[in-house]
Amino acid sequence: MTVNIEAVFLDLGDTMRILVKDEKHQSRARRRIVELVGTDENPEAFYETLNARYKTYRDWAFENMREAPEAELWTRWMTPEFPAERIIPHAVELSFQFRQSKGRRVLVDGGKEVVVELHRRGYILGIISNLITSQEVPDWMEADGFTPYFKSVLLSSVYGIRKPHPAIYHEAARRAGVEPERCAYVGDNLDRDVTGTRAAGFGMVIIMISPQDLAEATVTDENRPDITIHKFRELLDIFPAASR
Repeated sequence: MTVNIEAVFLDLGDTMRILVKDEKHQSRARRRIVELVGTDENPEAFYETLNARYKTYRDWAFENMREAPEAELWTRWMTPEFPAERIIPHAVELSFQFRQSKGRRVLVDGGKEVVVELHRRGYILGIISNLITSQEVPDWMEADGFTPYFKSVLLSSVYGIRKPHPAIYHEAARRAGVEPERCAYVGDNLDRDVTGTRAAGFGMVIIMISPQDLAEATVTDENRPDITIHKFRELLDIFPAASR
């Protein structure tokens, strides 16, 4: 099945990275948010307000398969009562800090080694991820030395379209210079990641899911992946040295 795969695209959240709670990290981000917005409200209380508004935004984003530009996210959805001229210059950092206010993202076990080895084996690598921030991923990739390994990085915050819309997969494949049928996608969501990848015509979809979650999931013909894995390192068992 892997013979014709030339490119491997990775999801980030709960696939390549996981969320770790860190009270100091989260509190620091929440304090920074109130500074940027210019409010005297308690940072924790203001965070709860933002979180409720974010849930409303997510419902809209899910329904429309769109991601609002960061300036629109903050002026329309998150902080509409504050002057736009105050918010817009800080919108990128606000999105970044709001993500940090939920915890730290850390690599899964073997994350760097798997990426380096897949690249060494000759695969074109890419990222396709739904995110509200345009800053977090480029900063992380540069800091952790991932930038040279990924040819195509497509974030919904930049592209404006969210998974599972097939357009985001098509655009990622186009930027990688690979036909969709020669692309594989590795995600964690049976519904969003499988249906979107299938609709885009990708050649393979792999879902990383715990045995317990898999046992409790409802798997149908529509959301059945080609392969399920439990650990990120298992990708090295699936993709041998690429043939050219």
